[in-house]
Amino acid sequence: MSELLVDFITSLDGCASGEGWPGFWGLEGPEYLAWLGEQPEVTYLMGANTYRLMSGFAAGEVPDGQAEFRPEEEASVDELTRASKVVFSSSLEEPLTWDNATLVRDDAVEAVRAMKSSGSGLLSTIGSLSLSRSLLRAGLVDRFRVGIFPVITGATGAERIYDGYPDVALEMIEHRTFDGRIQMVEYKPRVLEHPPLGAPA
Repeated sequence: MSELLVDFITSLDGCASGEGWPGFWGLEGPEYLAWLGEQPEVTYLMGANTYRLMSGFAAGEVPDGQAEFRPEEEASVDELTRASKVVFSSSLEEPLTWDNATLVRDDAVEAVRAMKSSGSGLLSTIGSLSLSRSLLRAGLVDRFRVGIFPVITGATGAERIYDGYPDVALEMIEHRTFDGRIQMVEYKPRVLEHPPLGAPA
């Protein structure tokens, strides 16, 4: 049976990106990059918006405000191009142009449920905030991992990750600091029907 990881990198205030900020908020260091390079092979799950953005990067489109990719960003995009990817969308058309990407039009929750029960290895979301939220709500997420970068993007932050989430209890299973500044925390999530003090009498 496959394991499902929801994986985010965020600012301290829970944003997945910020206008005018480079990838990794420009704060990745050698320890963090080495750790990324040691991660096991995964099948990435994403929605249409993430696919359009990332496949554009793979085709050479540079983020707004940058003249070119930094080497770290280029290596990250190359790794994603080589990896197996499943894209859930009713709006994209086949064939997908990004290498190793498969389009699935079925309901994402049911499709991932089937992938978990019939497969092996690791499935991991990348970006795709609404997809990740749906999979968490459905109780399909085995591990919830967040890399927290030491910036607050109060003025420029975008893609607030936790808006619309249910209440979730998190049991920590791993934590680590990279390069003296990046916090990585990993949890086993459990969706709550109500807060502890809201339990019915």
